[in-house]
Amino acid sequence: MVQPYLRLGSKFKGLGFQMTGKREKNREDQGMRILEAARDLFAERGFDEVTMAEIADRAGVARATVFNHFGSKHALVEAITEGVLVFYEQMLDSALADTERSTPDLVRELFDTMGAGIELARRFYRGVFREVAKLQLGFDEGGPGQRSREAALEQIAKLLARGQERGELSRDHSPGDLAYAMDSLSHGTIIHWLYDDASDSLRERMRRSAEVLLGPVEIGRPAPGADD
Repeated sequence: MVQPYLRLGSKFKGLGFQMTGKREKNREDQGMRILEAARDLFAERGFDEVTMAEIADRAGVARATVFNHFGSKHALVEAITEGVLVFYEQMLDSALADTERSTPDLVRELFDTMGAGIELARRFYRGVFREVAKLQLGFDEGGPGQRSREAALEQIAKLLARGQERGELSRDHSPGDLAYAMDSLSHGTIIHWLYDDASDSLRERMRRSAEVLLGPVEIGRPAPGADD
């Protein structure tokens, strides 16, 4: 599940490229190549070090074509960032659609998938999370970032509520409070690793963070040292 978290090209449908006809299809393919080229370059060198000319060269198009699709580097970065947010929502949708596995297992998988994918492209996600912060922390009140976060929190709350209904999670806390705790813990762990301390594996940190979240609320979980 790591590679889909990084390869977001197919997730950009709906960001201005849904058209019909051969000419429109060619334009759509061109836009997708530009996004993929930008994503790869940002992953290699970071957002600030890449020029639009380099993106055009990697995508095999003229520099003017890149601007024709996106208008500015900032608009291109925003499109990629929104694609990451969309993919995160799709991860949550997939977890909700899985009615076979337990809620704690699904939560652990979400933490693990995020950690594994982001760890493989630290430079890229340093730029992405900087943009996510701009989108989600009030710079676009009522805009796509805020709506995306609200939708994600709603999905997380639904997942955790189902766990409570099944008797897998304690009802000591509301699903909404647990959703905020999960969101804060996962993003806090990622941001600390991206910007402050990457001395160890993010994937392992995310696994530990999942246990911090689940430890007090998972029902039927053996107490630490119970088998000693």
